Amino acid sequence: MNIPYFRYDFLYKEFKTDIDEALRNVLDKGAFILQQELRDFEKAIADFTGAKHVIGVGNGTDSLILMMKACGIQPGDEVIMPSHTFIATATAAGWLGAIPVLIDCRDDHLMDVSKIEAAITSKTKVIMPTQLNGRTCEMDKLQEIADKHGLIILEDAAQALGSKYLGRCAGTWGKAGSISLYPAKVLGCFGDGGMVLTDDDKIAHDIFCMRDHGRDPKTNRVCMWGINTRLDNLQAAVLLAKFKHYRKTMQRRREIAQRYCERLSKIPEIILPPAPNDADTRHCDVYQNFEIEVGERDDLRNYLQANGIGTLIQWGGRAVHQITELKDSMRFDVSNLQRTELLFKRCLMLPLNMSVSDDEVDYICEKIEAFYK
Repeated sequence: MNIPYFRYDFLYKEFKTDIDEALRNVLDKGAFILQQELRDFEKAIADFTGAKHVIGVGNGTDSLILMMKACGIQPGDEVIMPSHTFIATATAAGWLGAIPVLIDCRDDHLMDVSKIEAAITSKTKVIMPTQLNGRTCEMDKLQEIADKHGLIILEDAAQALGSKYLGRCAGTWGKAGSISLYPAKVLGCFGDGGMVLTDDDKIAHDIFCMRDHGRDPKTNRVCMWGINTRLDNLQAAVLLAKFKHYRKTMQRRREIAQRYCERLSKIPEIILPPAPNDADTRHCDVYQNFEIEVGERDDLRNYLQANGIGTLIQWGGRAVHQITELKDSMRFDVSNLQRTELLFKRCLMLPLNMSVSDDEVDYICEKIEAFYK
């Protein structure tokens, strides 16, 4: 078999009829910027997640920056976040002159909430968890810490649309949450896209303005400094067409994850992510990625590639604290990042997306079993 890590052409083929109709409607109307399709998409996501406001923006990095700006983050403020995250999480702080403070992860690869308090200083303003791989961290415990120290929670939920913890959607726990709509996400458009979720009226108003050159959407008058980062209407139409199938998409991804877990659970050299039927019923994961830890990671990856199977090492193989070019702009202690250090010697992501068939999952598992035998 030939199984690439991701089939980008499948994004169009999967819902071709619906997408073609949505695009034709927008093109026929000539409605390209801040039009009805965007408003409809924002409302659909608000209804789905329970967020009061959803603001579509140009990409997931802008959504992170804008929500931090709207919360008044200033140069010199400290933002606690995991080192196991995409550089965009740290970029949002660094772009505003704030300082990323990096902490370790747990065995499920999410921020280790028990390490947060030791990282708090008088300069700390924000705790920013990354809801990684379609899983939401222990937000109730994180909220207790934030309340105790008077801190803001902002969520990087780029990979977690539809993921829940204690029945509450990722992106709706903190003051605001960021979702990425990059093509490879569980819900992705055909280019860059992102959105901010918030229940705070002022934060929502400011981001609505900032995304459109600082113009108030009600008066069309400039009321603050802004940028141009509007989610365009064509992308919104595509996303809305795909979102109609989103619950089935989440269910299928959970089925694939379950199949992997059942097939690979008996191999002692592999640490698997929590399975969909895990006894911990607090979590509902959407499996943006299927990230495992393995012994002999590089040899296994080469073996799978030789057998036609594509894999991926997240973030190009470097945690944020390992990006030496930026280390002077961040605060961290490598001795307190040992779980992350170990993870990046062992982490590997297997194909998990809507184009992957059960037969392909079985083939991948057979080859992994053969490697370790």
